[in-house]
Amino acid sequence: MDIFNTFKISSSALKANTIRLNTISSNLANVETTSTPEGGPYKKKSVYFQSQPLNFQKELEGNMKNAVQGVAVTKILEDDSPAKKVYNPSHPDANEDGYVGMPNISVLKEMVDMMSATRAYQANVTTIKSAKRMALKALEIGR
Repeated sequence: MDIFNTFKISSSALKANTIRLNTISSNLANVETTSTPEGGPYKKKSVYFQSQPLNFQKELEGNMKNAVQGVAVTKILEDDSPAKKVYNPSHPDANEDGYVGMPNISVLKEMVDMMSATRAYQANVTTIKSAKRMALKALEIGR
């Protein structure tokens, strides 16, 4: 495998995990948001990845056994499940029965997702550093 393919694959994963971390951060920041400009409580967002050819040449080689693919964010979807109803008649967004619609965000699940995304990010940084060290060692051999 070409050393530059290693950089391309890891950098595509770094970009995708950055988007994932930003989305998780947005979910955590809005865990108590009961009113949005669209109306209703904040809706949890989820990031979806898909393998993707790194460039046109790789797409042409897509049917080949050794085609190199990176990762890309294909979509960010909002959760369509109904909001959690919490009884709080003193809340300004409470309905006539005293219930407030709260986002369906589990802080625990979001933190686990954040840890997973952080570890994936760190693994790709380590891969880039290792490939760089190998390339430098290969250059030293040539002296």
